[in-house]
Formats: sequence, structure tokens, C-alpha cells
Amino acid sequence: MTRRSLRFRLLLAAALSITLALVAAGVGLTALFEHHVTRRLEAQLDETLGQILGHLGTTPGGRLRFDPILADPRFQTPLSGLYWQIQDEDRPTLLRSRSLWDVVLDLPADVLPDGALHRHQLPGPAGQSLLVLERGVLFQVGPDERRVRVAVALDRRELAQAGRDFAADIVPYLVLLGAVLCLAAWGQVRIGLAPLDAVRRGVRAIRSGEAQRLPADYPDEVQPLAEEVNSLLDAQAQAIERARAWTADLAHGLKTPLVVLAADAERLRDLGQTELADDLDGLAQTMRRRVDRELIRARVRARAGARADAREGVGPARRASEPRADLPDTLSRVVRALERTPNGSRLHWELDCPDRISVAILPEDLAELLGNCLENASNWASTRVRVRTETGDRIRVQIEDDGPGVPDDDLKDLGQRGLRLDERIQGSGLGLAIAQDICDAYGGDLAFGRADLGGFAVTLRLP
Repeated sequence: MTRRSLRFRLLLAAALSITLALVAAGVGLTALFEHHVTRRLEAQLDETLGQILGHLGTTPGGRLRFDPILADPRFQTPLSGLYWQIQDEDRPTLLRSRSLWDVVLDLPADVLPDGALHRHQLPGPAGQSLLVLERGVLFQVGPDERRVRVAVALDRRELAQAGRDFAADIVPYLVLLGAVLCLAAWGQVRIGLAPLDAVRRGVRAIRSGEAQRLPADYPDEVQPLAEEVNSLLDAQAQAIERARAWTADLAHGLKTPLVVLAADAERLRDLGQTELADDLDGLAQTMRRRVDRELIRARVRARAGARADAREGVGPARRASEPRADLPDTLSRVVRALERTPNGSRLHWELDCPDRISVAILPEDLAELLGNCLENASNWASTRVRVRTETGDRIRVQIEDDGPGVPDDDLKDLGQRGLRLDERIQGSGLGLAIAQDICDAYGGDLAFGRADLGGFAVTLRLP
């Protein structure tokens, strides 16, 4: 996956969302836990207040008296973080736990109704921050009523430590939950993007010729895309059909003028104007050859799907339905035809081709491909043309001649439409260009070089 990948973007967004949600959940749960612990501790402190008030009394002299019976040993440990304090507002009487040592809690000077409970956050001994619960009561001493303030305090560091411990305990579970959610998001993205992958496979099947259109069973969000692709395919098919029809009409329209031109050439020859007749006849043959080549190129281009098959590879079932051509038989037929031409009849043809070799090309296209390459060799060869074939992952066919060859600087330009390196040799300059078109259409390769015989070599690598 890359940064431009839709899957990467969705997974990144999901990971960020999950991370933020888990962080917020962790902070919220920790705060909720601290709030719960605070309420529990306040309940315990309120219970301690009740115990103190239940055992608070007076001496015969009217002074406050409290016999410590609290079970928590921290009340007896100096600066332990748990304290109590009893203050008589009417008399300078102050009772406090041993844990306060010589420190007095500075309670706010607020008015507490009888039995009311107040909460404070006050500084304590040794720099502690205390959670203080205070209750004011009216204490009956003989005929008099005395207002007493009873406070119980707890170091808030215990609350903070409890929150930190809870956060440390919950982090591994949040990380595990995040991993599970990310895995679920990956599965969701994979399932959600599966229709797009199905569209890609459908388009590849169309390119390879296994299908003509995309199916109509995609989800509602993807179906409009499939319909647009099918509409584009229909428009492209119509355009190709129109182009093929136009090419056929053009070729048919040119045949009659070419026949008339050839007839005029014969009449001129009968009248003794041989030079003019030869010029007209040569012009007619050149035009006929060019028309035939354009028709061949149009047919080859219509099979562009074969190029996708050869490049990407297809399964055994698809390969079984591919067009096949017998290489030795086609090669023999082409050579026999060339041997009846003026150039071919004077040459010695050497064919080194094992029997029973087939290539994934239509027979007529293979004949056109070999015919163009061998005709080029016959035009330039001095005495010999040699054809060698090797098998492997691809079929390798090498056509060599003992002619003058082609300079290295000109090799890169071969195969260009209409290029002729020597105007003295008859031809249209289309042969190697059409051979290149056929190789490209079927996923083959065409290479040019110097032959072992000293002349020009064409190397074909065919599927």
C-alpha cells in the first residue's frame, strides 16, 4: 500500500479514530474510577464521623471527652495521611488524632447547621492536600447547648495513586482492544473495497477477451461505475466497428480504380508505350500493396485483447481456447511461395525448424508476420537465407541473410512505418512495421541485428 492507496487512507483514518477514542475512553474511565473511589472514601469518612460522634462525651467539668476506639491504625501513626479533629466553638477545646501530631487543621469559618455535612480541600501536614469531611452538631451539656465541629481528613495522594494504578492496569486492555478494533477495521475495509477489486478483475477479463461486459451484480454504490464502464465499452466497440467498416469501404473503393489503372497500363503497353505502362503498373501494385497492408493492420489492431493475455498471463482453460498456428507448416508454405518470386528463386533457403511447434497466433497473422520478414530477407540476400527456431518459454525464430546488412546506427529506426533505407530496392517500407504491429498485438518481441552470415537478422520471440 502507498499513500495514494484508498485502503491505506481508510486504515489510517480508522487507526487514528480508534486511538483517539481509546485515549478518550482511558481518560474518562480513569476520571470515573477516581470519582467512584472518592465517593467510597467519603462514605468511609462519613462513617468514621458517625463513630466519633457516637462516642463523644464530656467530663464532669463540662469539657469534651473522646475515647479513641477507631480501628484504623493510621490514626495513631504521625503524619499517616488519615486524621480526625474535634473543635468546641464555645470553649477553647480541641481534640485531635495522634496522627496530626502538633498540627491543627485550619477549618473554614463557615456556619454549619446542625447535622450538616461539608466537604473541603485543605492543606495538611508535610505539604499534603487533604480531603476533609466536616459535620457540625449541637452537643447538650446539662442545660447548655454547645456547638461542636468534627472533621475527618484523608490525604488526596491516595486518590491520585489509586487513579494511576487503575490507569496502569487498564492500559494493556485498551491496547488489546485497539488491536482488535484495528483488525476489525482492516477486515471491514477489505470487505468494503472487495467490489472495487471485482471491478478490476472484470476489466482485466474484458481486456484478455474472457468477457465482453462487466456483470450487473455489484453493490448499489459501485453499480453506477460498472454501468459507465459498460457504456464506454459499447461506445468503443461501435467506434471500432465503424473504423473497420470505413477501412473495408475504402479498400473496396480503391480496388476498382486500381483495376482500371492496371488495364490502362496494359493498353499502353500494347500501343508500344512500355515505359509509361511500367510506371503505371508499378504505381498500381504499390497502391494495392499499401491497401492490403492497411487492411491487415486494421485486423491485427482489432485483436488488442490478445496483447493483454500474453503480457499478464492466463490460466490453463484460457490458454486452451487461444488461437494456435502450426509454425513449421506456415513457414514451409511462405518459403514455397517466395521461391516462386524472382528474388526468392535465386536463393538457397535453409530451414531449421523442429516438427510439431505451435504458437499462440492466428494462422493468417503468423503467415503475414513470417511473410514480411522473409520477403525482406529475400530482397536483400545475396545467395542464402537461413531460418532457425528454438523452443522454450517462448518460441524464438531467427531469420538471417547474407546481404549487405544494416548499419548499427540505423537499426534503432527499423520498424518505423514507411521507412526505406535503400530506395533502389522495390518495396513500400511497411513490411517490418506491420511485423512489429503483429508482434505487439500478440505480446511478442521483434529485434533487429547483424546476422552470423554477415547480413541482416530479424529475431522473433512469440508466445
